[in-house]
Amino acid sequence: MLFLAVTAASAVSAAEPVWRNPELNQQNREPRRANYFAYESRAVAEKGSKSASSRYLSMEGMWKFNFVKNYTDRPKDFFKPDYDDSSWTDFPVPGLFEINGYGDRIYRNVGYAWATTFESNPPYIGETDNYTGSYRRTFTLPADWKGSEVYFHVGSATSNLTLWVNGKYVGYSEDSKVAAEFNITKYLKSGSNVIAMQVMRWCDGSYLEDQDFWRFTGIAREVYLYSRPKTRISDLRVTADLLESTGFKDGLLDVSVDMNAKGLTAEWTLEDAAGHTVCSQGGGAPVATDGKGVRVPGVKAWTAETPYLYTLYVTLKKGGETVEVVRQKVGFRNVSIKGGQLLVNGQPVLIKGADRHELDPDGGYVVSVERMIEDIKIMKRLNINAVRTCHYPDDPRWYELCDEYGLYVTAEANIESHGMGYGKETLAKRKDFQRAHVERNEANVMTLRNHPSIIVWSLGNEAGYGENFEVAYDRVKAIDTTRPVQYEQAGQNGKTDIFCPMYYDYKPCENYAKGDNPRPLIQCEYAHAMGNSMGGFKEYWDLVRKYPKYQGGYIWDFVDQGLRDKSRVTGKEIFTYGGDYGRYPASDYNFNCNGIIAPDRRLNPHAHEVQYYYQNVWVEDKGIKEGRFEVYNENFFRTLDYLKLTVKLVALDSDKPATVMTYDFADIIKPQARLTVEHTPLRDELAAVMQQNPDKEIAVEFSFGLREAAPLMDKGQVVARRQFIVQPYKFPTVAEEKCSGKCTEAAEAATKVKKSAKKANEAPSVFTVRDTRSHIAITAAGTTMTVGRWTGWIDYLDVDGEPMLLDRESVTPEFWRAPTDNDYGAQLQRKFAVWKDPQMKLKSVDHKVCDSRAVVKAVFDMPDVKATLTMTYTLLPTGEVVVRQKLAADSEAKMPDMFRYGMQLQMPKKYGDIEYYGRGPVENYADRNSSEFIGVYNGSVKDEYFQYIRPQESGNHTDIRRFTVYDKTSGRGLTFYSTAPMECSALHYLVSDLDDGMNKDKKHGNHSGDLTERNLTQVHIQQNQLGLACVNSWGAWPLENYRVHYGNRDFTFVIKPFKK
Repeated sequence: MLFLAVTAASAVSAAEPVWRNPELNQQNREPRRANYFAYESRAVAEKGSKSASSRYLSMEGMWKFNFVKNYTDRPKDFFKPDYDDSSWTDFPVPGLFEINGYGDRIYRNVGYAWATTFESNPPYIGETDNYTGSYRRTFTLPADWKGSEVYFHVGSATSNLTLWVNGKYVGYSEDSKVAAEFNITKYLKSGSNVIAMQVMRWCDGSYLEDQDFWRFTGIAREVYLYSRPKTRISDLRVTADLLESTGFKDGLLDVSVDMNAKGLTAEWTLEDAAGHTVCSQGGGAPVATDGKGVRVPGVKAWTAETPYLYTLYVTLKKGGETVEVVRQKVGFRNVSIKGGQLLVNGQPVLIKGADRHELDPDGGYVVSVERMIEDIKIMKRLNINAVRTCHYPDDPRWYELCDEYGLYVTAEANIESHGMGYGKETLAKRKDFQRAHVERNEANVMTLRNHPSIIVWSLGNEAGYGENFEVAYDRVKAIDTTRPVQYEQAGQNGKTDIFCPMYYDYKPCENYAKGDNPRPLIQCEYAHAMGNSMGGFKEYWDLVRKYPKYQGGYIWDFVDQGLRDKSRVTGKEIFTYGGDYGRYPASDYNFNCNGIIAPDRRLNPHAHEVQYYYQNVWVEDKGIKEGRFEVYNENFFRTLDYLKLTVKLVALDSDKPATVMTYDFADIIKPQARLTVEHTPLRDELAAVMQQNPDKEIAVEFSFGLREAAPLMDKGQVVARRQFIVQPYKFPTVAEEKCSGKCTEAAEAATKVKKSAKKANEAPSVFTVRDTRSHIAITAAGTTMTVGRWTGWIDYLDVDGEPMLLDRESVTPEFWRAPTDNDYGAQLQRKFAVWKDPQMKLKSVDHKVCDSRAVVKAVFDMPDVKATLTMTYTLLPTGEVVVRQKLAADSEAKMPDMFRYGMQLQMPKKYGDIEYYGRGPVENYADRNSSEFIGVYNGSVKDEYFQYIRPQESGNHTDIRRFTVYDKTSGRGLTFYSTAPMECSALHYLVSDLDDGMNKDKKHGNHSGDLTERNLTQVHIQQNQLGLACVNSWGAWPLENYRVHYGNRDFTFVIKPFKK
């Protein structure tokens, strides 16, 4: 262990309790060692479950429990065997205070949960509101454990753990995310024993645990007793390297076994996945290499793509008798940094990663193995290949699963002191906290170093930079020379092997990637996935795929941290966030809901974009019409023989079935290789489809599915796809507004229509006009368009006498949307505020009717935005209404952008079905739509709103050719189309229902489950809508080309009566 001198100036008074002493982080806790379980025999070890061992005794279940809000009120002698706990409650272990109804559920991003109770002044910790839980239970010591050493294991205790057995003090532990183990042998007696624990909400160590997540108290992870012989393995270090000199074909296995006594021997055997012995020591004749280990020729390498694991059995013997057996999974792989790149087995892998907090919507920090496997299954589905454990070590079982299923891991130590800032107050520079910085990093490395999935160590997160991290870096390097070490606050030139910034914008990423710093660029956090987000993700990956030094990053973050609860408004299920609990919450509201997936593991809409840009196979058009395309295998370690390519030739707006073709690759496309395919059947079939559909838009869609089922993945599961439009859509033209033929004013036209109707031999005009002081109503082909003379809008639209609009709700322009979380972060709700309800002064309403059309024109002055809006409504003889929205802006004015440019209308709720031709089926936006292919989709309006944790803009679709809203029962409705691609949506909510106003942080948070559908369908027809952005959620705007700038704008679309 590293010796740390403590100066008199930094020493904490001996009178202070241990939980206020940053230089005393444990008492009598067992030294840190690798996570393993020692079995009594090889036969039991082969089962791979400690619960099968007679040396294991679970201590999970119900304990007697006492909760006090303030530390001073804790029961003083509760640990004594004869203490009367009959009035105490039964409480689950593992389990958290707040989840089980004790104390407030607090979420905090920056700053400490005690912010409303006392000021931060490390190492001071107050006693008020410092929840304290006291636990008791009895257990019977197994008779066959007599003569053995007995240990108590607590996987995670927040914030600290104090332990007593049979009334005797055993020890103390801090670092809430690494298991605490105590040797309790000398405190035990035969038969029944009493074990007691006490857990506090806060201790001095909490200054280093200011992570951006829910701040809970209690015990998580596994809790158990285990026994071991008095002579035993005290630690096990396994290094399974690959030799670069052999092209990473041969392995080098170093097994280091520490024993606590003399006269012991250790033997080990390495078996492959089939159970065949590969090599052994102590019973075979291995080939040694320079005394560094055992050379293993022709090993199967471990990577996230090919997670091949061997099984190592280490047997400790004494006098020929087996003392204990350790079973350890082993993966051979090599990690290095060369040429400005992070290499795994010599290859510059791309980090298609996500940050993952250990959180369950029902259990909080208590996450089951089943939930962990579910998360990995989703990651595999989304092509995620890497995880950063943020911001602490996870349950050891998580790393075992990453080893098994194949995920690269950046393993982070349990350090974040964001609340102390990065300047002179940072704990990174305080001597009295140096021991804690180092010990927490030691714990991370020493307990987890045998996992092949871990390829990078991280010293911590958002904790400033100073000597403490430099000492910690040196210590980690001394313990483990096989992995790089990173720390974000070390920047580009501090003690970090990887430049790992967070939320680096596109241009800085590109500039760094073009520079000569030898460190790879891998963002530890990027693409902040808060709410309706992830716009511009494509542009990040364009850079990653362009510059070798830029190797990807970890999306913040994997899952929304909402907790399952019931709405106080509707009683429906909601997911809560900061500020939802307590009277004076030290809360950062919904800033903990930044997930690719929702708390209940539904995919958020942006997850599909992640899946698309993280995919490992790409198709390029090299002349698809001639049957030529290129396939790029972006994998680094496997050919494409595990995939089958399906090619669909689709006439998109046609009832004809798609033509489907399949293609097998066998081994012909090697890792990182490209293959140009000349496929004559594709050429011929495509030519036939185009000939049969000369006026249709035609797409060729490539999809790669699994040939066979794989772990956590189904046979046929699509892992990569792409769509190419080979025959573009022919957008319709809309006739000009000018009348052709004889034109008359509307009043005169109405008179002539009446007169002409009396003449039996003359056909009446196609238009009927009613002109009054309040409105102009024009009818053609069953469609009546009524424009208000006082409003200038289409106030009513009736088809065959049936109202299409909600009563007294006009078709009006809209420039506003319900702000997204990113919009609020950039303060766009304030910067764009003038567009929310801009003043529109009606200047004139004119109208003309001719043989070919009836035209109503309304002109508005918009003084707030220094513009003139001209609305032109043209009723055609077919009953279609052409709407033209023309904005003439003041070229000298400095006005903000707008959220969108288009029109809205409200239909009765019975019009609750949609059919659209555009990008779908998942909602999409201008800067997040690559994953949604152009096609014809059907659905219900009720399903168009995605239940984000907090209500916001939702349901949009881009590249719309046609959008229909109709009543399935009657088959009637309205179709909207334009002369160019447009954006559309339809919801049973108004924009105002989803809009939190100028400040989204409310007295009571808003949740999607609080919403009640209105008795309407609001339809949005837009020329453009602002993109979503993803660089961060506290200031970043969408990229320039996804913004809706102030200026002259002209948008035309058509409303067509629909009859199914």
